[in-house]
Amino acid sequence: MPVESDAEIRELLGLRRIAVVGCSSTPGKDAHEVPKYLADNGYDVVPVNPTADQVLGETAYDSLSDVKGEVDVVNVFRPSDEVSGIVDEALSRDDVEVIWTQLGVRDDEAARRAEDDGRHVVQDRCIKVEHRRLC
Repeated sequence: MPVESDAEIRELLGLRRIAVVGCSSTPGKDAHEVPKYLADNGYDVVPVNPTADQVLGETAYDSLSDVKGEVDVVNVFRPSDEVSGIVDEALSRDDVEVIWTQLGVRDDEAARRAEDDGRHVVQDRCIKVEHRRLC
């Protein structure tokens, strides 16, 4: 289901457990600062980064498939050409309600697959910017 309205985005921002694929351990990078902002604002951030053991004091997982427990939102900080595989991993989980790609990250075919599977999709938008604007 494509997400377009502010009301829909505000509702999705009410989901609390966010797996951040491409979460960075390097302060100053957007892929670090955005998840930090989310954690500082009460979200349960689950870092997915195969090159780190921990990010933001949380265990980092090698892949979305490895994440323990439920995941409400998959936030993608990877290049657009990697989105399709990440969507496939997300679709293999019954718990993921939303796939959200950051600014400049987009894959319309993968988004259609996710939407056809009943998932909400937000593409090419910063979750931090939307949170600041709507919450």
